[in-house]
Amino acid sequence: MTTDLLRAAGAVVWRGEQSRPEVAVVHRPAYDDWTFPKGKLKPGEHVIAAALREVREETGLRVLLGRALPPARYLAAGRPKRVDYWAARVAGDDGFDPGDEVDELRWLPTERAARLLTYEWDVGLLRALPAAPLETVPLVLVRHASAGSRKEWRGDDALRPLDDGGRSEAASLATALPAYRPELLVSSPSLRCVQTLEPYGAGIRLEPLLGEEGHDPEKTAELVGRIAVPAAVCSHRQVLPGLVEALGGTETHLRKGAFAVLHRAGGHVVSTERYVTR
Repeated sequence: MTTDLLRAAGAVVWRGEQSRPEVAVVHRPAYDDWTFPKGKLKPGEHVIAAALREVREETGLRVLLGRALPPARYLAAGRPKRVDYWAARVAGDDGFDPGDEVDELRWLPTERAARLLTYEWDVGLLRALPAAPLETVPLVLVRHASAGSRKEWRGDDALRPLDDGGRSEAASLATALPAYRPELLVSSPSLRCVQTLEPYGAGIRLEPLLGEEGHDPEKTAELVGRIAVPAAVCSHRQVLPGLVEALGGTETHLRKGAFAVLHRAGGHVVSTERYVTR
């Protein structure tokens, strides 16, 4: 028996009021089961990008991801499998198209969904929904991607560019950021930070307080803490752990190209998540 881990991703998509949400459940004729939209990761695909793709393919819904829900772990054909889930809000609807994989989509209150769902781990996701607010504003804090060796770079360190691995990490990040639809991109002036965000979008605002030289812990935290819209902020190893802690998130150390998502509601961080890009 092989022990290679199978990876999949999906979401509990909700609509309506936070206190009384309806959730989307789907029927799969091949298994004759009712479950939440999900599916396997493609080779090299970021788990967040996979969740977006699978939800759209199975339901026609384009979603925004909220906080992460507990992953499901079970055996599939003798192999261990992990399915990562998020709470998700509808951002757009391309229309549901019944097919061989999913032939029915229902919107149900959580109580009715719990009675219909086939698997106990799916029911557990419903129990996890009220643990924190569903309506959150994401703040994505990114450590710049790989940019070679500081010691080997002969020019101005602020101009040190991403290397091949870093460009791959930045491309992967660009597939995950649509889950949060940042309206604001803010970066340290260092080229490696700017290049980390560029594959996602233009209009990047440069902020010296996020740089290695201009960093001031109190002023930087005040600056980022005032951001009230979904945003992605790219900075450095020396800046980010203290910034996360100052904003009210849990202690987070990020490798190059990795990012933390702080979900905020009512001015407070209600969830901190950490992801890598390779």
